[in-house]
Amino acid sequence: MAEFMVVVADPDSGETYQVDVEGQDANRFLGRDLGDEVDGDAVGLDGFTLELTGGSDKAGRPMHPDVPGGNLKEVLAEDGIGFNPSREGERKRITVRGREINEETVQINVKVVSGDGDVAAAFGEGDDEADEE
Repeated sequence: MAEFMVVVADPDSGETYQVDVEGQDANRFLGRDLGDEVDGDAVGLDGFTLELTGGSDKAGRPMHPDVPGGNLKEVLAEDGIGFNPSREGERKRITVRGREINEETVQINVKVVSGDGDVAAAFGEGDDEADEE
């Protein structure tokens, strides 16, 4: 049975929210590729649409959108996902995961692309100052 930590980014407010997803809700993510859109019901966001933007496996290897499938692959990186060069022209061979979500994936990054309402309110988090007054 699949189990993921889903990190939901709200581009409107700049906030992120972490949600543990398991069981039937986690199965909705299996077999999807980076860039695909999924229904927000899986993470408790009814009426929202989420876009898969990234993720990583249990060893911390990032998912790469240019690598097909969900297996490990060594790529020669100049810049970008999984590698930040320390000098100009530096290249390095790094191991990354493919763009497909599978049982080896531990963390999935998503962003809200559409929906009605406030994401913070949907997660039960609101303005703390308004609650204290």
